[in-house]
Amino acid sequence: MNPVLQCALGINTDPGNPGRKSTLVKLGTIFIAVILLWVIFFVLSSIVSGIFIYVLLFPVSYMVYNGLEFLVFRYVLKEDSGDGCSVRFPGGITATALFICLNVANNFIEAAALSFGFASGILLVFLVLFEIRRRAELEEVPRFLRGKPLILISMGMLSLVFSTVSLLLFRMIGS
Repeated sequence: MNPVLQCALGINTDPGNPGRKSTLVKLGTIFIAVILLWVIFFVLSSIVSGIFIYVLLFPVSYMVYNGLEFLVFRYVLKEDSGDGCSVRFPGGITATALFICLNVANNFIEAAALSFGFASGILLVFLVLFEIRRRAELEEVPRFLRGKPLILISMGMLSLVFSTVSLLLFRMIGS
């Protein structure tokens, strides 16, 4: 499962309303949800071991992310989180980030750094895709590549770049 590809499928191809404010709020929600869930699952893994933790990972991540997003948009910002926004982050991104944090992070600082890295990486992907969509409107793109096909091809390339950079960084720090 690739969080970059999930982000691509959650990004609308209509560049008219980028929804920058709501995108930043949603990225902050991902950051907070991953840290909160890491603490919960870290404590839970010391009590219960085995595959039970991983069975709970995806449904709990979906519920916590969607619940936090609802609370932030409904009661803090007093807006609707859904229809007008061009970015819909599925809860699977939160679950994937949490899965990696649970397997890599040994303390809270590492989990916070990984969570911040995921949120900033998704922001970078959003900015790159926004620029690709904008440039695709200005330049001539074949009809069969417009919209989602261009986004998916771009996400495949970005996925390769992100995988290579992360592998290089892990080798540099000796993990």
